[in-house]
Amino acid sequence: MRAILEAAEQVFAQDAGASMEQVAEAAGLTRITVHRRFANRQALLEALAVSAKQQLIDAIKEARPDAAPALVALHRVTANVLRVKNTWRFTLSHANAHTPAAAALWDEINTHTVDLMNRAQREGLLAPHADLEWTRQVYYALLSEAINRPGAEQDPAAQDPDALATLVIDTLLHGAGPRG
Repeated sequence: MRAILEAAEQVFAQDAGASMEQVAEAAGLTRITVHRRFANRQALLEALAVSAKQQLIDAIKEARPDAAPALVALHRVTANVLRVKNTWRFTLSHANAHTPAAAALWDEINTHTVDLMNRAQREGLLAPHADLEWTRQVYYALLSEAINRPGAEQDPAAQDPDALATLVIDTLLHGAGPRG
């Protein structure tokens, strides 16, 4: 199953309209084997969505955000999420099936993010009056922009998750204005 999902991610990233047969070939399997697991292309896209979102949740939990000050936790979570987003670029950047399972995982991701934003606010990283829903949306946008930076594919150093996490957090907390 994992080989099929990884192959699908790669194939769809190159050609969003690729066939199940192309996915099977990339996975080193027959089309029949892929169809045993996934009845059709839509089922495969749904499985990709669930798998990628579950990996985001695992990355957040692996960062152990409750075991460190908010700034450290935010950096760990951001770097881990960027690693996952880099691996699952197609799936996480395209509108795909929103099954109840995928929606529930997305709700869990949002809950983890808002919890971390609440801690950041309590610890003084975010202004007391900051709109945390807006801050969450801006954070997600910064994550996407960090992954999709122009020229990043040609410069491996520009894709370093820790460096990108620092850039995302610095921009989130300080914006682009002058420092006092």
